[in-house]
Amino acid sequence: MQIHLRSVVLPVLALISFSSQAAESLNNEQKLGEHLFKDANLSLNRNQSCATCHSLNPANGSAPSPGFVDPDNVNTFYWNKKEGLYMGGQFWNGRARGLKEQAQEPFLNPREMAMLGISAVAGRIKEGGKYHQLFWDAYKVNLDNIQDESFPDNGKKPADDEKIFALAARAIAEFEKTTVFNKFNSKFDYVLAGKTTFTAKEEEGLRLFNGKAQCSACHISETTHFKSEGAHNKKGKIMPPLFTDFTYDNIGLPRNAAIPDDPDRGLGGRADIAAMDPDGNELGKHKVMTLRNIALTPPYGHNGVLVSLKQVVHFYNTRDALGELFTDNTDTINFGITGWPLPEIQQNVNVDELGDLKLTSEEEDAIVAFMETLTDDYPIWGNDPNVPMNSPPPFSISP
Repeated sequence: MQIHLRSVVLPVLALISFSSQAAESLNNEQKLGEHLFKDANLSLNRNQSCATCHSLNPANGSAPSPGFVDPDNVNTFYWNKKEGLYMGGQFWNGRARGLKEQAQEPFLNPREMAMLGISAVAGRIKEGGKYHQLFWDAYKVNLDNIQDESFPDNGKKPADDEKIFALAARAIAEFEKTTVFNKFNSKFDYVLAGKTTFTAKEEEGLRLFNGKAQCSACHISETTHFKSEGAHNKKGKIMPPLFTDFTYDNIGLPRNAAIPDDPDRGLGGRADIAAMDPDGNELGKHKVMTLRNIALTPPYGHNGVLVSLKQVVHFYNTRDALGELFTDNTDTINFGITGWPLPEIQQNVNVDELGDLKLTSEEEDAIVAFMETLTDDYPIWGNDPNVPMNSPPPFSISP
């Protein structure tokens, strides 16, 4: 089976279910990470946490959505000489080399948690009564000189702010690697394992995904290689598809008029990449994100200009065939209906795998139906007698 495709989903962890059973399985480092992940006091106005945007609770009873991590690609941003392109990294432009580095940025980003520096974050952590014990349990680290009966007086000096900040990011990263986020229990996974079957519409969507729609160019649907062991690890366990090849691409998205900033130059907008790329060959390229749980993460694209999966597929299908629209996405009568605005960044647009796919409206709907099978917690939302409630994930490992 082969399934690729260029992702236009926002790089979010989205909605994540978090059961008490999962909480009980966390080790001390992961428990610290969970507490940090949910703590709104670690923002300037004490009103935003990681979980504010990447919720740990399902909304309106819907299924949750995790974030996925690949050990070979995400942890390292690098130039692939064989393929002649950049791969890996965190964020749309790959600027963070791993989950730990990624976890540090929102605390200090003025548009997110807006803390004024590392010492400010460490100070808020020292304020929290639970952190004193949590840091000791996880790392045997003193936060400050305050002693109580439950905390051992080992004579060590308290950790400095830089160490506290670094360990906090590390704990969040370890929490994000747990099965709280990485479930691999979508309908697709149960079908792949032979536990259930697709509907006729979903099956047609998969066929189109792999064929006429050319989705399988970048959103890999085949079982993923585990290091050098092929599609199985040393114990012979299958690694389910991640639906991304971890590369970067300019799919020609138009600008989102609701965002006042200059056009997002993506990978080519990074100073380090631009210095090595005087011809601008990386301008407009954004990371190919996983399609898992894509149905739960609208709006879509690096700038959120597309509002539904149907609109996403229609854009891929008709970007170059529908005609040019001289207004923008606020023109809801014409946007994506009578035409599309020009790309936000007109260099390096992918014209080989999208733009004029000649799909019918019914075929677009079938592709959407297939992508909806990539939503986790299928035993909860699927109402499938072949996969009853509390069914274990069909695969015993996750990336």
